[in-house]
Amino acid sequence: MVGANPKFPIVDRASRAMSSAMPRRVLPLRCHWAAMAALVVPLSFVLVQCGKAPNPEMLAANTDGAKSRAAKPQASVDTFDDRFPQPQFVDRFPRAGESLPQVQRQVALAPQPRAVRTEPVRVASLTPTLTLPRNEREELTTLVSMKSSAFPYFGTNPRSEEPFLNIVKGDRKGHRSYSGKVYWQDETYNDSRVLVHVPETFDVRKPGVIVVFFHGNGATLERDVRDRQLVPQQISDSGVNAVLLAPQMAVNAADSSAGKFWQPGGFKRFIEESASHLARLYGDPKSAQAFANMPIVIVGYSGGFLPTAWSLEVGGLPNRVRGVFLLDAVYGELDKFASWIEKNRTGFFVSAYTRYTKRHDLELMQMLRDRGITVTESMDGPLKPGSVVFVQTPDGVTHRDYVTQAWTEHPVKDVLVKMAATPALTRLAGAPYANR
Repeated sequence: MVGANPKFPIVDRASRAMSSAMPRRVLPLRCHWAAMAALVVPLSFVLVQCGKAPNPEMLAANTDGAKSRAAKPQASVDTFDDRFPQPQFVDRFPRAGESLPQVQRQVALAPQPRAVRTEPVRVASLTPTLTLPRNEREELTTLVSMKSSAFPYFGTNPRSEEPFLNIVKGDRKGHRSYSGKVYWQDETYNDSRVLVHVPETFDVRKPGVIVVFFHGNGATLERDVRDRQLVPQQISDSGVNAVLLAPQMAVNAADSSAGKFWQPGGFKRFIEESASHLARLYGDPKSAQAFANMPIVIVGYSGGFLPTAWSLEVGGLPNRVRGVFLLDAVYGELDKFASWIEKNRTGFFVSAYTRYTKRHDLELMQMLRDRGITVTESMDGPLKPGSVVFVQTPDGVTHRDYVTQAWTEHPVKDVLVKMAATPALTRLAGAPYANR
């Protein structure tokens, strides 16, 4: 045996180490083999076990869901939530005061530019695709704390002119939502972070856009906007020269409050503050001037209709907003949407809806037609200046999954691609940077 040969010298040396007074006895050859078997056979069982995969029951015992399996009926044992419990937002990210140092570390660790290569880049306001040389760089998705983000907010609710925080219990302040549920300021309205995404293909020297995404109710930036709705991924996959800003609204709550976006000029302050953050994350602080001039596309999903409507009405940047895209989000504020559409005939407006918002979408369509504005009900073809599109999605498309599955898979990506096919929808934002 090949594996047994090294053992024999060890046995021989052990024999020679015995006391000379002990008479040497020659053991029969079969005794040697018996002794070796007694050592090797148990060892072989250990080695065999090392090569096996862990027992499934042992793996299940290491999950949080296994703790409650015995108490559940068999039909509900093997569920996704049992095997993959959702992480809590606070477990993965620091509090607001700790976000900026984290961002600075990520920027400092960003890889240096490597060899130049070419690949297709979709330019926002020129032609759909161009082959451009660029330096390789990794995309960045992170959280940045911004003073001008939606919350904390200590102002009034413009609809009632009453303080937004209208509930007091001891040292705590809270807000009673439209449904009557009370949400506390320190838990729900105290997160000033913004999800920022800069794709690796983004080139500040080329025409680009800033996409602002207002999420819906019951959402967090990491769990929903990034991981479930795939908004950063859709931006990257579109190939459009775009960056993303997604402010945290009410944290994981059934509340659409707009916070600082209710205030006149609130949206403008948010965009202005973002320019320096985007420039730093991009890796060149001098690019802040380009970000400060880029056109904006607002995407509002579900409860995100409220900050979208108020940003259009009082945000202070009507001419820079070149597109509005609502995802099953026309729950109200029809006058604000109609007014923006009527005054901004060089931009585009798209509303995709299910049966939940159909009544309001039909009402908004009629309002626009009464004002002489042409409305189409198909997403075929590119978007053009002045396009107003309403598209109903069939039954079976769920509201919860609407950001990833509406009339098409990944609708945010689809709208950006259609926008990029029309040069007139955006203007040259990179010129001040390119000419420096």
